[in-house]
Amino acid sequence: MLTLDYANCLSPRVGEHGLDPARVDPTNDPAQGIARITDALAESAGTGWERWRDLWKDPMRSEHVSAIKTIVSERQGRFENMVVLGIGGSALGNIALQSALNPPTHNLLDSSKRNGPRLFVVDNVDPANLGAVLDVCDPKTTLFNVVSKSGETAETAAQFMIIRDLLAKAVGDKAPDHVVAITDPAKGTMRTICDEAGYVTLPVPEGVGGRFSVLSPVGLFSAAMCGIDIDGLLDGAAAMDERCRRRELASNPAAMLSFLLVELGTRKGKPNHVMMPYANSLYLMADWFRQLWAESLGKKHDTNGEKVYAGFTPIKALGTTDQHSQVQLYREGPNDKAFVFLEVEDFGSQDITIPEGLGVEALSYLEGKSLSALLNAEKRATEYALVESHRPNMTVKFPRVDAHHVGEFIALFEIATAYAGRMLGVDAYDQPAVETGKKATFGLMGRAGYEDWLKRVDGTLGETSYVVGD
Repeated sequence: MLTLDYANCLSPRVGEHGLDPARVDPTNDPAQGIARITDALAESAGTGWERWRDLWKDPMRSEHVSAIKTIVSERQGRFENMVVLGIGGSALGNIALQSALNPPTHNLLDSSKRNGPRLFVVDNVDPANLGAVLDVCDPKTTLFNVVSKSGETAETAAQFMIIRDLLAKAVGDKAPDHVVAITDPAKGTMRTICDEAGYVTLPVPEGVGGRFSVLSPVGLFSAAMCGIDIDGLLDGAAAMDERCRRRELASNPAAMLSFLLVELGTRKGKPNHVMMPYANSLYLMADWFRQLWAESLGKKHDTNGEKVYAGFTPIKALGTTDQHSQVQLYREGPNDKAFVFLEVEDFGSQDITIPEGLGVEALSYLEGKSLSALLNAEKRATEYALVESHRPNMTVKFPRVDAHHVGEFIALFEIATAYAGRMLGVDAYDQPAVETGKKATFGLMGRAGYEDWLKRVDGTLGETSYVVGD
């Protein structure tokens, strides 16, 4: 199972920049407050916008897995490429799962050596990016997976309009064989399009927001198509969920993780939270974490309507790469950061041993050592350097990177986010600031009913620019 080592967040290690160990004592008020939040989350789990906590439980789990595996069995082996169309929570989880659980060379491998089709996740409307993907993906041998609950998110809608036209020209009435849509099961623009066109669909479950949707069909379908063990992911999430229902702070990983980060962020002046994986495979999990932490907790108002300007800034870094580009700042710059290291104990058959007998005396200390030993020595050295500079940090340790432990990781941070929202007194499930940008985009692109938003944008930004370089 995953473990959380938080000794470096406490004052005996990092002085006044860490928490007094008494604050995590189960008999004291802070820990008792967390126990009450645990009780409240047990009551709300599976209701409202916390239905994501049912994704790894039956009956929802069995319904989703059965539907996914049926479609995979029908589509597997028929397509050279798979292109996911989505943005934000409809894409970041897909990318993170693929990066964590398939080799980085997946798309370069011969089809006989891959676990499924080549996977491309198009999560932006950058025309050069989409054009480059379409240049190498013949629509006749490509499955398109569009992910949109409503079908009205401008970026995904624009992508899908292009793909529908492309398929109509390339394969005609066989276009439905090339599309799997993940959308609202009952209503919305995408639902109407799918029903009229005859596209196969999977559900975006009610009460599961985008950033909490990776263990729903939103993330699991593309994973399953590419040979990832989705049962293992859900088993890991379920195991972590069970541990995160314990009332005692010291035995509940999500409660402790959120407590440390919120306390450090609010009481110790550490509002910047750096996730630093010491494994390339986990680097894009940090991208997924960034949306989860930022969009859930960054709120102007609390649940009582009072202005609080809550939230923390999530940052990603990669060990050992960013030891050579960021750690100078992290050690000697502003002491306004808390660090979450991700460490992998066992790289298994992927590990590599450094050869012996090469005759270079200055490098002989490396001979016969494994790259994983070097990587984890670098991690421990960075951990030490941060402690020396009184920079609080913790380590989430993976026994190995596999579906079970990645599922644990996802559930850990989703549940920790629910705790953090309660601790900060904010709604972790809305995103009003994001909606403003969506409506302004509709106005700028000429959507009927949003003309007033065009006036707002023009009225605020005006016609005058101050440009250097003309």
